Amino acid sequence: MTAHKTALIPPSHSKPIGRYSPGVRVPLTPHTEFVFVTGQVATDAQGTVLAPDQAAAQTRVVFERIEQVLAAAGGSLADLVNVTIYLTDIERDFAAVSAVRDEVLAVPPPASVLVEVTALAEKGCVVEISGIAAVESGT
Repeated sequence: MTAHKTALIPPSHSKPIGRYSPGVRVPLTPHTEFVFVTGQVATDAQGTVLAPDQAAAQTRVVFERIEQVLAAAGGSLADLVNVTIYLTDIERDFAAVSAVRDEVLAVPPPASVLVEVTALAEKGCVVEISGIAAVESGT
């Protein structure tokens, strides 16, 4: 049996550059859904990179984009159970990204992974974050 899944594409997001959805909602129980959020980068609805090479500013934009995907499923950042953070330079950007992360994520914080990568798909982006949330479906 295949679980029913629904794509989540907030109007404020740019059109995906490949065959993927910004988020996918999957029923878990009659009252809870998993929401899988694709790695988000700091771009506007036209795909323009915001705050090029500025880790803290980009992290704020990325969490706003994640929040928009979760809101489309009736959730919020407080529903995140896991995040994966990709940085192009951990030594330079770890403290700035961690400060924003600590500010915007609820207690208890989600499980987390942080990795350094050589580059991200959008030139000028230095941080990308994906997540998984458990959202009450309200049904």
